Amino acid sequence: MTQQGLLFDAPAVARRLNRWPPHLTGLDPAWAALVQDFLASAAGQSLSARLSERLASGAVVYPPEPLRALTLTPLSQVRVVILGQDPYHGPGQAEGLSFSVPDGVRVPPSLRNIFKELNQSLGLPVPAQGSLVRWARQGVLLLNACLTVEEGQAASHAGWGWEVLTDALIRAVAQSAQPVVFMLWGAHAQAKKSLIDAVSGDARHLVLQSNHPSPLSAMRPPVPFLGCRHFALANDFLMQRDQKMIDW
Repeated sequence: MTQQGLLFDAPAVARRLNRWPPHLTGLDPAWAALVQDFLASAAGQSLSARLSERLASGAVVYPPEPLRALTLTPLSQVRVVILGQDPYHGPGQAEGLSFSVPDGVRVPPSLRNIFKELNQSLGLPVPAQGSLVRWARQGVLLLNACLTVEEGQAASHAGWGWEVLTDALIRAVAQSAQPVVFMLWGAHAQAKKSLIDAVSGDARHLVLQSNHPSPLSAMRPPVPFLGCRHFALANDFLMQRDQKMIDW
């Protein structure tokens, strides 16, 4: 079925959030402990109450699995973090990973620029599909600051409490002994640099910053996204520290 250029291979209801709170079975234990602490906190209880109320009222909330990034990328395996802002709010787009869309869904403009940068800096062919699950399974944590959104309403759940959890997740990665590359694109992501610096306390991590890959900013100063070479720089950094490089 095709709708507005999007190809769906499952009913739309299968691509929305159906219940909250989530089952944490199968989640990496290190992540699960952080999520449980959050859900038990005042911020977590407030978020759960608001989400449950919206779902009960019939609101369409995306993605179907808000914690999918944590399911696919255990804390001990994180080698790169790519921070986004909030999930896509169109039908069938959000799949719980920043910038990623399910295969069969038209590639959004920001993701097209990500693929363009990969092509320009590493000579990689531009993919026809937009799912980044393959990256997540290699240790790329594709994390949005806010993990849910309502259909057609960008940033509708911003400030609901998700940021308390995702800051804790970023802090946990920054505290890890293994070297990690943080890619901060745009002002919203770059606001997390002070959090990373405060926790890590040394230069074992690499923090890369540029404009957002959105067509509105990808070629603008001070640091255009197109031409930033972040993917090449990340692999150089990992290789120099005897870490496995990412097969972008």
